[in-house]
Amino acid sequence: MPSAGLAPRRVVQLSALFAMFALYTAQLVSALIPYVPVFVAASAAGLALDTYLQYKQPGLLSLLGKIRFDVTVRQLLRDMLILVGLLRIDGIEPLAEQSPLTIALLAFYALHFACQAVAVLVRRTRALPIVTRNIDASELRLSAAPPRILARRQGHRLLSFAVPGTVGLLITAATTDALWGGIGLAVSIVLLGGGTIYLATWLLPKKRALSEQKVMAWLDRWLADYEPTVAMYFSGGTSSAYQANMWLSTLSEVDGKPLIVLRERFMVQKIDATDVPIICFPKVATMFSLENSTLKMVLHPANAAKTSQVLRIPTIKHAFINHGESDKLSSCNPYAKAYDEVWVAGPAARERYQLADIGVEDKDVVEVGRPQLSPIRRATGAPQGTYTTVLYAPTWEGWDGNPGNTSVLLAGENIVKHLLADDSVRLLYKPHPMTGSVDPRAGVANERIKAMVREAAAKRSGARPGPEAAAELVRRAAELDRLTSTAFRASADEMERMMLQGAPDGDRQSAVADATAAWEAAYWASFPEWEHLVITDARPAIFTCFNQADVLISDVSSVVSDWLTSEKPYAVANTSGMSESDFRAGFPTVSAATILTPAATEVPALLKAVRAPETDSHAEARAELKEHLLGPSDPPSLERFNDAVRALCDRADERRVRMESRLAAEIPGQRDTGTDADEFAETLDSDSESGDTVTA
Repeated sequence: MPSAGLAPRRVVQLSALFAMFALYTAQLVSALIPYVPVFVAASAAGLALDTYLQYKQPGLLSLLGKIRFDVTVRQLLRDMLILVGLLRIDGIEPLAEQSPLTIALLAFYALHFACQAVAVLVRRTRALPIVTRNIDASELRLSAAPPRILARRQGHRLLSFAVPGTVGLLITAATTDALWGGIGLAVSIVLLGGGTIYLATWLLPKKRALSEQKVMAWLDRWLADYEPTVAMYFSGGTSSAYQANMWLSTLSEVDGKPLIVLRERFMVQKIDATDVPIICFPKVATMFSLENSTLKMVLHPANAAKTSQVLRIPTIKHAFINHGESDKLSSCNPYAKAYDEVWVAGPAARERYQLADIGVEDKDVVEVGRPQLSPIRRATGAPQGTYTTVLYAPTWEGWDGNPGNTSVLLAGENIVKHLLADDSVRLLYKPHPMTGSVDPRAGVANERIKAMVREAAAKRSGARPGPEAAAELVRRAAELDRLTSTAFRASADEMERMMLQGAPDGDRQSAVADATAAWEAAYWASFPEWEHLVITDARPAIFTCFNQADVLISDVSSVVSDWLTSEKPYAVANTSGMSESDFRAGFPTVSAATILTPAATEVPALLKAVRAPETDSHAEARAELKEHLLGPSDPPSLERFNDAVRALCDRADERRVRMESRLAAEIPGQRDTGTDADEFAETLDSDSESGDTVTA
């Protein structure tokens, strides 16, 4: 099905490429004959098609770049064919008229390459050694970016500025008057030359960024003034930002001066709205500033290739907080023993680490609960209203290729089929954002499931909210977008975004929380109670989906652990091939769940138990499992989390005191003059380019 859906697009793309080569062929043949009408039409159409594809289908043209037929080669070939045509057309003198045109064309290309060289220099000078957000960096002399067509889009620049010259040459071919070609090329040269000069102004002192040494000196001063104590360190791929974002609310309420430390430049814009200062260190050498700061401890929501680099800073303590807990092996990764402490939700995770026997000592495991689960509402009994809302939130396929990781492949369509067969069910389908990223078959199955849900939704009818509901959602979305995003010009680069995303005004965190709650209320009010929904965007978040649902169907994942906060019924798909008894024994989080086989024939019985709570045999077990997985409700999780923060910060302080006492006791002549930073720099491996996390 997906391949069929993509076929028309592929046909269009192949047709565009075929048309481009056909136009080159027509241009060549008509130039040699010569046949002026076809020659002019083919040359003009070729430039128009190339320009259109450059703006609308850049990915398609990138394929040509891989075979060295990039935009410069294509335009150069097009212009050379025009010159060949002019040589063959009677009435144009090769020496007296065409030679100046050829020289002017060469001058245009010389300017193109000069502009490209200036663009490279400008981009290099604007690439700072660090990237910040929520920090006033005005001292760094930040400036707005140059026009994107000059600084970053050489293909667009070449084709756009070549239009006057090409048009002039084609008019010359049609009229045999070389003056038109001269005028067109002169216009192209003036435009490109002026653009190059304008772009070069970004190399002047007023627009030029400060040197790396001055930038890092500024950062040291800022760190000394801010005095951070707790940081969250994150490195990952483009789709992994959710692992850090789930901890933002907790980090903003942490007992201390919080900081977010990133390693990939693109990740700075992937982090959701927050007032917490953000610093990205693309190169490991720039992280020396952290060692010399007041930072005491670092929280790690994920294991990543670059985590080992920050772990080697001896003045900082490290705690692994994970981005969710489940019974999967990734929730007790051997990498965890590299941290000073491993913070878990409740006793179940502590037991998981000890049973795994991976080197994590029990004394280093700290139970802190899950502070971010506070928005989840408790169960209130049987479903109210006509419909039973079912949330199907499968996890993704994971890195290990285990077919039992996700139910999407083997059970997803059966689960959805049984749910849609019940006229009293409203289905919310929210797949994991990384579904299909490792196993394409999971992505294909996910698309089929979404199509099933949308088709079933289209067949339902009934009263819908009025237009005022949709208008309210638009208004709330605009308000939330205003608070959570910054409007950038299309030409804005990293430095300009730093300039625009300085220190936040007021308590934006509270305003965002209020706006999010208002948007969520407007979102659910904009749909009728009977409509099935496919939810793939970041909003609404999984927790607000929890509050809408009467029952959850999921896989062995952290979604199940979080859902237990509500104490509502849930089911877990067993696609592992294990028997039900072994499945329950192997994965404690499913001990209070209804187990679904790949055929999902248990769905009707699950729905019956949800609608008649007196028949729910797992209610008491869910309450017990909740405390086992997430810890006690009193004291609150955030309080326990802050207690752990203070305790680990105290350990860092004690270590610093010991080191200072040891250094003070040394004889000056025998004291090792090397610093921790020197040792750190000497032992670091080269910067890893991989940012993919290794936990699920």
